[in-house]
Amino acid sequence: MSSSLDRLQIRGIECFGHHGVFDFERREGQIFVIDLELGIDTRPAAASDDLADTVDYGALTLAVKQAVESDPVDLIETLSQRIASVCLLAAAVEWVTVTVHKPDAPIDATYSDVALTITRKRSQVP
Repeated sequence: MSSSLDRLQIRGIECFGHHGVFDFERREGQIFVIDLELGIDTRPAAASDDLADTVDYGALTLAVKQAVESDPVDLIETLSQRIASVCLLAAAVEWVTVTVHKPDAPIDATYSDVALTITRKRSQVP
């Protein structure tokens, strides 16, 4: 990650998905909450005051929500990678940190959250 890049954060994107290893997770679904941090250079947009020179975070949020709410997978690792790939499709995004929260994961214990955080650079995504 380059320290010369600015950081755009989108926190708490609530999605309903059918991901998980267990049949009941696939059948019933559950809430997933997504946090994003995007490495971008905001100077071109600041100079032009034009949305075309930055990340349309509204459109990106909807694309991430669709990625979570489609095509169930077993693991949050797979889901996190999918979300990172979606974010890196935006030309202005050089790197992304994705946190997938699965607050209702089927664990037979008292806990507040299960979360996985990954960081991917443009060069690391297939």
